[in-house]
Amino acid sequence: MRCVIARFPFDLTKSGVLASMKGVKPEPITGESVLIGRRHYPAKQVGVVITRQDPRDFTSGEVTRAMTRLGFTCRGTQEPTRESATAMRALTPLQTASALLGSPAPLGL
Repeated sequence: MRCVIARFPFDLTKSGVLASMKGVKPEPITGESVLIGRRHYPAKQVGVVITRQDPRDFTSGEVTRAMTRLGFTCRGTQEPTRESATAMRALTPLQTASALLGSPAPLGL
C-alpha cells in the first residue's frame, strides 16, 4: 500500500513492517503507539524504523494513519490505561463525572 510520510511516498506492506520491527526493542511510550505483534511501540519509533528518516521529519499522526490503513492497532494519547480505568470504577458516579471534567470532587462525599 502506498503511504505518504514526511512528504515521501512509501510502498508498505503489513508483512514488511512486521519484518522490519522484528528484533527491535520498544522504547518507553509517551504518546501514540502501534501494536505490532505482541508489543506496543511508540509511533515515532516505528516511523524511524520503516522510513529510515529523522523523527523530526514526520508526525506520529502520519505513522498511525499509515499503520491503521495497513491493519495494525494504534492507540492515541487520550486512551485510558488499565490502572486509570480501575481507579475510575472505584469512584462514585459523581466523583467519576468530576474527574472526567477536570474539577475537584465535591467536599463531604
